[in-house]
Amino acid sequence: MDHTLTQASTPAGGPSAGHFLKQNLREYGMLISLVAIMVFFQIMTDGTLLQPLNLTNLVLQNSYIVIMALGMLLVIVAGHIDLSVGSVCGFVGALAAVLMVQYEWHFVPATLVCLVVGALIGAAQGWFVAYFHIPSFIVTLAGMLVFKGLALALLNGQSVGPFPDTFQALSSGFIPDPLAGAELRLTSLLLGAAVALTMVALGWRARSHQQMHGMETEPALLFAVRNTVFAAIILALAWLMASYKGLPNVLVIMFVLMVAYDFVTTRTTVGRRIYALGGNEKAARLSGIRTERLAFLAFVNMGVLAALAGLVFAARLNTATPKAGLGFELDVIAACFIGGASASGGVGKVMGAVIGAFVMGVMNNGMSILGIGIDYQQVIKGLVLLAAVCVDVYNKKKA
Repeated sequence: MDHTLTQASTPAGGPSAGHFLKQNLREYGMLISLVAIMVFFQIMTDGTLLQPLNLTNLVLQNSYIVIMALGMLLVIVAGHIDLSVGSVCGFVGALAAVLMVQYEWHFVPATLVCLVVGALIGAAQGWFVAYFHIPSFIVTLAGMLVFKGLALALLNGQSVGPFPDTFQALSSGFIPDPLAGAELRLTSLLLGAAVALTMVALGWRARSHQQMHGMETEPALLFAVRNTVFAAIILALAWLMASYKGLPNVLVIMFVLMVAYDFVTTRTTVGRRIYALGGNEKAARLSGIRTERLAFLAFVNMGVLAALAGLVFAARLNTATPKAGLGFELDVIAACFIGGASASGGVGKVMGAVIGAFVMGVMNNGMSILGIGIDYQQVIKGLVLLAAVCVDVYNKKKA
């Protein structure tokens, strides 16, 4: 995946590391913050945070937030918001439980039906937002209430489960290990090494391409340090997970989605048009972009990812409950804003949203290990979100 940070044209002799860091403080700042938070909680919890079991649980606990954050990023970049994702997530989980447990459907057709239902929900909300020009805040607030009520009605106020073992593997399963390592899941470790090497190779290729076209490039020293740190972190995490049960299935799903959405947002016409829509809708429309269709598709995409997150969450709990998805929308929106998305639209990156989700996840996990109550956890998360938005406003005024 291309993490190379580039913007304007190259000054003579290339930018210094300090100058480049100052220009791209937002992107580097989030990564540095995540590392700092992890180091802090690793010390405060006496090493518990990065224990293989806890690290695996950290991935599983935040998988559905990361999945929805990818969709929410596109909605926010397009200049909208979706408050219904938590309720849609819970409703789809309830639908999956009814189909698989009560009607004994096979998990494959049931999963496909749930994803289609998610797309239809996104399409319905997107239609009102894009073509009737009703503010997305109002439409999705209504959706939040509607699907919360429908989930309650579908389950008759009771929990439904357990799910079939094959469906549970979506969230609680691990990739197989054909190499059969005695103490390490060698397949997982080799996959981690392959990802690290691929990331460095793609970063080097992108940097060379930018140099060929006379664009500003990351200083060589900074590029080497950043990629070495990235690769070391990926290898370390892969080693830790390989020493437990290996890479979770849901981590593979998350990685594939991250690569796909990074490609769409940075390398495709549709991705560039979504950013143009959020940056200045009127200018985008005058330039020939079908802004209504883009906004509509952003909500359809959000509906599908909310449905997928609902399936992952239900598989992890092994049951569907009327309260599933409660408050998820707040964590998802917070992840995007903490990751650098702008509240006014047009700004945000896939990796930023992912990093923001894990910032929230590490904070939740670390504070729980330390025994901090849910009351103070909410206070701290609220202050972190406010600080992230203040940084965004400060950067805009400075620009």
